[in-house]
Amino acid sequence: MKLQQLRYLTAIVRNNLNISSAAESLYTSQPGISKQLRLLEEELGVELFGRNGKHLTEVTPIGRQIITKAESILREVNNIQILAEEYRDDRRGSLSIATTHTQARYALPPVIKIFRERYPAVTLQIHQGSPAQIADLVQSGEVDFAIATESLELFEDLVMMPCYVWQRCVLVPSGHPLADIDRLTLHDVAQYPLVTYVFGFTGRSQLDETFRNAQLKPTVAFTATDADVIKTYVRLGMGVGIIARMAYDSRQDQDLIQLDASHLFSTNITKIGFRRGMFLRFYMYDFIELFAPHLTRDRVRMMEHLQTSEEIGVLLESMELPVF
Repeated sequence: MKLQQLRYLTAIVRNNLNISSAAESLYTSQPGISKQLRLLEEELGVELFGRNGKHLTEVTPIGRQIITKAESILREVNNIQILAEEYRDDRRGSLSIATTHTQARYALPPVIKIFRERYPAVTLQIHQGSPAQIADLVQSGEVDFAIATESLELFEDLVMMPCYVWQRCVLVPSGHPLADIDRLTLHDVAQYPLVTYVFGFTGRSQLDETFRNAQLKPTVAFTATDADVIKTYVRLGMGVGIIARMAYDSRQDQDLIQLDASHLFSTNITKIGFRRGMFLRFYMYDFIELFAPHLTRDRVRMMEHLQTSEEIGVLLESMELPVF
């Protein structure tokens, strides 16, 4: 049994049993992966996948157990490699982050600027995606950190730590009737078509729930994953924008009016997380603290040993999170 065979095995699962996609993700050939999979099954004496002709159709029961073990082995191999890198040079390496557009565009730039100044020899990568994609990337070991707000149940296997609280705002063009209202109500907003985030992004599910609880069903005219795109279509008069307040730039968005919506919608908490058992390098702890100053190295190390999000919540309940 070879480590490369285990890497091929887990890549096949990550790519929905599509060997061609697995080969592409690993920059290798489909026949090479098929051959190594066949050799591995012959060595183990069991079938890891069900087949229909040349196509894989399902993971067998024993295959699921073996794949779980393989993923654990590969995580430990990665930890060994990281540990060796840390010993050789604790200021050189790589850091990869999976997050949404809003975090990458508005929350992360000042943090990354400082981080790059401190660690110029660390290669940074940011992957943008949906919450489900972000969770998959971290759990598979393809990235180090997840930063997310929505669908936190997808991240139950990760150590997830609260970073900051953020609120929404309503955006309208100059001259819009809502701009003349001193204190908006949900009924006021629901009278107009909405331009907001795609479901599953940036607290969208909570937004929908708020209108449902008020027995309101506004028309959603346009959705996007990108706040800048949302603002573009608000400018075109397609509807009233609802975005994260941090995504409003008072200099670049002077033609739009930001209306307070903190009393209309509940707040959201953005969290940062990593795989349980992952070896964190010195600069990784530093990045977390730059992004969330209350998450000091000692606190993060304590949280690494806690088993549930409830235990982490108890540890942090006395801390006041910054609000954006």
